[in-house]
Amino acid sequence: MSDEGSTDFGFERVPRAEKARRVRGVFDSVADSYDLMNDLMSAGAHRLWKRFTLSLANLRPGARALDVAGGSGDLAVGLARQVGERGLVVLADINAAMLGRGRDRLIDAGLVGNVEYLQADVERLPFADGTFDCITIGFGLRNVTDKRAALGSMRRALKPGGQLLVLEFSHPSVPGLKRLYDAYSFRILPLLGRWVAGDEASYRYLAESIRMHPDQPTLLGMMQEAGLEGCRYHNLSGGIVAVHRGYRY
Repeated sequence: MSDEGSTDFGFERVPRAEKARRVRGVFDSVADSYDLMNDLMSAGAHRLWKRFTLSLANLRPGARALDVAGGSGDLAVGLARQVGERGLVVLADINAAMLGRGRDRLIDAGLVGNVEYLQADVERLPFADGTFDCITIGFGLRNVTDKRAALGSMRRALKPGGQLLVLEFSHPSVPGLKRLYDAYSFRILPLLGRWVAGDEASYRYLAESIRMHPDQPTLLGMMQEAGLEGCRYHNLSGGIVAVHRGYRY
């Protein structure tokens, strides 16, 4: 298979047109157990990672924010509380099952007047240029087929001065951590997937997709190439996770 017509799906090479379908299948499978598995996989640390990301957003009341690949709505809840009743948060996800989970979470949190929902592809966001003060994408960029197109699409949708925040699994930066992390990812994580979600294969894909995702400096360069400025990143948990941020000026 030619590399020009293929992309990674974990450690596999698949036709570019097939990746979105296969990723959708993964999240259709894990949607019902997504929140529980996040707590188990990270020992609850994902809540701290998301809290840190929201602290960087630091939105004012009345602002407009977009949470892309919003999963079950954790970041959108925090964004909606920051922008308040006069603001707006759009929760977007390409996967209908995950979008439904997110909508339930925000309704349960009493956030009904300042949130909208949209099934959308981050590579082709259906918003006018300069719509949002802040865009977040949490643990979603590595599943995107064309990451450069996604970064360009998100930059276009930002207002001048708006900020993009990318929360994603990354590459350990602490000496000796990589060996332990690999052992956990490829031995323990698939077993958790089998026992809790009844789906070992999807969580094996998760571990593989993290390894195929660009490391911190590479993603930083991709953001700069997309036209974002003031780019930097923050390593969390020894680089297992990183938050990249950049601005549209």
